[in-house]
Amino acid sequence: MSDALARPTAAGPAPTRSNAIVAVLAFAGIVVALMQTLVIPIVPELPRLLDASASNTAWAVTATLLAAAVATPVVGRLGDMYGKRRMLLVSIVLLISGSVVCALADSVVPMIVGRALQGLAAGVIPLGISIMRDVLPAERLAGSTAMMSASLGVGGALGLPSAAFIADNFDWHILFWTSAALGVVSFLLVLLLVPESDVRAGGRFDLVGSLGLSAGLVTLLLAVSKGGDWGWTSAGTLGLGISSVVILLAWGRYELRSSRPLVDLRTTAKPQVLFTNLASVALGFSMFAMSLVLPQLLQLPEATGYGLGKSMLTVGLVLAPQGLVMMVMSGVSAAVTKAKGPKLTLMIGALIVAAGYGLNIVLMSEVWHLVLVSCVIGGGVGFTYGAMPALIMGAVPESETAAANSLNTLMRSLGTSFASAIAGVILAQMTTDFGGYALPSENGFKVVMAIGAGAALLAFVIASFIPKRRTTVVGAADSPAEAAEVAKA
Repeated sequence: MSDALARPTAAGPAPTRSNAIVAVLAFAGIVVALMQTLVIPIVPELPRLLDASASNTAWAVTATLLAAAVATPVVGRLGDMYGKRRMLLVSIVLLISGSVVCALADSVVPMIVGRALQGLAAGVIPLGISIMRDVLPAERLAGSTAMMSASLGVGGALGLPSAAFIADNFDWHILFWTSAALGVVSFLLVLLLVPESDVRAGGRFDLVGSLGLSAGLVTLLLAVSKGGDWGWTSAGTLGLGISSVVILLAWGRYELRSSRPLVDLRTTAKPQVLFTNLASVALGFSMFAMSLVLPQLLQLPEATGYGLGKSMLTVGLVLAPQGLVMMVMSGVSAAVTKAKGPKLTLMIGALIVAAGYGLNIVLMSEVWHLVLVSCVIGGGVGFTYGAMPALIMGAVPESETAAANSLNTLMRSLGTSFASAIAGVILAQMTTDFGGYALPSENGFKVVMAIGAGAALLAFVIASFIPKRRTTVVGAADSPAEAAEVAKA
């Protein structure tokens, strides 16, 4: 037996019902991913639309990032304790509420509040993956979790052109009414078609641990996301950075002493979980670099000599095919995982991502070059997104699935946050003069792409340290006897 996921061998729901569960959960993931790209086309216009300064309207993006970082591990743990479907429905309700608040907003404060509420729905994808582990038959699990993981990239890729089209042709509030409508559809589908899992962790919720982790993450991400604006050596940035280190160290010590921790750090320290999460940080960094570079290359004026002078709608259309490639490659990822194990799948995906960035360094002068590059990187992402939850779930008990998957999602998010900060510094330093304005230079973009390739190669190296055979746990099987049989395989 290869590095398959450990789970009960019960027959599970009928094939038709299984297909519906997978489709509904993947749709919910796509809806949440759409929320993340929804605001991108109107970010430059928000100061005018909301009659506020650019620094204040930037919080419409930052608030979503912070809320997602706080909610993901907390909602995952609550899902393990009180029901994953229940917390999935709560997350979708928060998405709908946030969308309605934004749709009614005409000033900056309600917009920030609404975007924060939308960010609180970020736990939908790890919760969906965990539900699949609990309710689907074993033979469907690898492909289904790969598809659910890929929904994040698919939604992001398809959301950008859709959002750009709506922003260009309709009132901007329609963006959020559309998000709310999709959220309602998703809620009803989950309510009607997705069963609740009987797997529960029980116990009392670790409120102190959740507050400590939230404080540590907020201070860390504020320092990373705002350091470029405030100055990396400013008192605010340094103070937040130091505070995050102190808080997270104290939080870790508390969690190790807790009988019911928010995050089981001992499980997290298992080699399979630890190296998968470290690889996830590197891959999150690498994958976000593309989102920073390609749109700017497409939109910069042609007179720069390397910009392509395209509209935001064209940017969305160029990046959209990567979502379809990602979805297709998630199926290939599942097949490789079944045959050779998720470790190899993750390593292959990391190499494909690195190859995509290598192509981008030499192919960046035509629109089709960037379509090709985005599809290659998207193919690699499809591989890695399918492998990471497989590795995590192969090493943790079912009662900790949602919390473990949520932590892995958080690791990817931290990678993207660091990518944004580092790429921002590079592009701000490596500039060229264009009509009196400083624009990122061609070499600046190439440096960012080289770093993206390096991060993917780092993920490959880290993944090589993942144990060849997963850590098997009693509780991921119906009985100790079954766990022993799996361990022998």
